[in-house]
Amino acid sequence: MARMPTQNPPPELGRPPRSAPARLRPWMIWLAWMLVIGAMYLLMDRLLAPAPSVQITSADGGAALQLPRHRDGHFYIQGSINGAPVQFMVDTGASLVSVSDALAEAAQLHGGRQTTFSTANGTRQGRVVRAASLRLGHFTLENVEIGTGLNMGRGEAALLGQNALRHFHVTMEGSTMVLRPRQPAP
Repeated sequence: MARMPTQNPPPELGRPPRSAPARLRPWMIWLAWMLVIGAMYLLMDRLLAPAPSVQITSADGGAALQLPRHRDGHFYIQGSINGAPVQFMVDTGASLVSVSDALAEAAQLHGGRQTTFSTANGTRQGRVVRAASLRLGHFTLENVEIGTGLNMGRGEAALLGQNALRHFHVTMEGSTMVLRPRQPAP
């Protein structure tokens, strides 16, 4: 019995089928451009960022601040902003030191730029201003950015955020948080 030759189906009209690498090429080009744009953004962000100008000094030459854990589980520290007394709650998840509008008024924090803050409780409107001085215990930070508009249900609310904490080595010793300055205090 003679075998009939099999015929291949007729080729589809239009574009010839593309290999897998050829199909991925547009995506690879797109990915490469996104990486280039991302790298440029990070580079420009670092180049254009103002140099940190926060100075840390100590009134009594103390080496560290020891903050015992409060019964609510948080750590608090007494301080001041531009001479106005403040009780800060340490918030390692906050980018900026943040205060209520009432506290901003008491500390004479005026002007600044309008912004929208993204918080664990949603977004809120506020301003970013600079304080002449922020005192934490016996340490003073100068020229610190502070976010205003914080609302924690108390008029005099204040969070101690990363822009202040980054000037300290933060360690835990049992139920005590210890803040040691990163640069020697004069």
